[in-house]
Amino acid sequence: MASSYIQIGYGQVALATLFILINMGLSFGLRLGLEQSLGLAAFRMVGQLLLVGYILQWVFTLSNPVLVILLALSMTAIAGVSSVNRTRRRFASIYWNNFISLLSSSFLVTGIVVSGILRVQPWYEPQYLIPLLGMVLGNALTGTSLSLDRFMEDLTSRRDEIETLLALGASRWEAAHQPIREALRIGMIPTINSMMVMGLVSLPGMMTGQILAGANPTDAIRYQIVIIFAQAAGVAIATMGVVILAFLVLFNRDHQLADLLRKLD
Repeated sequence: MASSYIQIGYGQVALATLFILINMGLSFGLRLGLEQSLGLAAFRMVGQLLLVGYILQWVFTLSNPVLVILLALSMTAIAGVSSVNRTRRRFASIYWNNFISLLSSSFLVTGIVVSGILRVQPWYEPQYLIPLLGMVLGNALTGTSLSLDRFMEDLTSRRDEIETLLALGASRWEAAHQPIREALRIGMIPTINSMMVMGLVSLPGMMTGQILAGANPTDAIRYQIVIIFAQAAGVAIATMGVVILAFLVLFNRDHQLADLLRKLD
C-alpha cells in the first residue's frame, strides 16, 4: 500500500541524533553536568520506542506561506505570554525576551526538521509544519517557564551570596553561574524524564495517532524519535536563551546585580 507521508530512514534518525549530541556538547562546554542524563534518557527512549514499534501492529492509512507564518508567529506569541504568566517574579523586558527565545529555538529546530530531515516540499506545508512547531513550542514553553522561575527565585534568595561574590572580584558570570546552571537543569527535567519512560510508561500522542491512522509502527517510531530529539533541542535552546537574556538584563556590564525584579501577588 502506497504511503501518503514522508518515511524516515534510520539515517535520518541518526541525523536527528545530532540534536542530542549538540545538547551534550553544550552541556559539557558550559559545565552543566547534564550530558550523562541526556545520553541515558535518549538511549532509553530509542530502545523503548523501537521495542514498542515492533510489538504494536496498528494500521495507518492552508498551503499559503504567509498565513502559515502568521499562524506560527501567533502560536509563538501565545506560548511566550503563557510561559511568562507562570513565573512569580518579572522584569520589564521579560515578555520580549521570552518571545525571542521561543521564536529562535522553535523556528530553528522546526525549520531543520521540516527542511533538512523530513525534506517537506513545499517547506510551509501546514500538515507538517504546524504540528511540529506546536510540539516543539509546547515543550519549550514548559522549559522556559520552569527555568525563568527558578533563576529569578534563586537570584532573590541568594542575593547576599551573589553580591558578596561580586564584591570579592567575581565576574557577573562567575557569580551567577550556579543559579544559571540550576535554572537550566530544572528546565530540562521534564524533557529528560519524558524520554526516560517513553514507551514503557507513556506512549507519545503523535506516534499513537500515526499508528491508529494506519502508519507502519516502525515509521511512526522513527517520526517520534525525530520529534522528541527536536523537542529536546528546542527546550535546550529556548531555556538557555531565556536564562542568558535574563542574566544580561539583571546583571549590568559593571558586574552588578540590578534591582529590577518585582514579585507578583
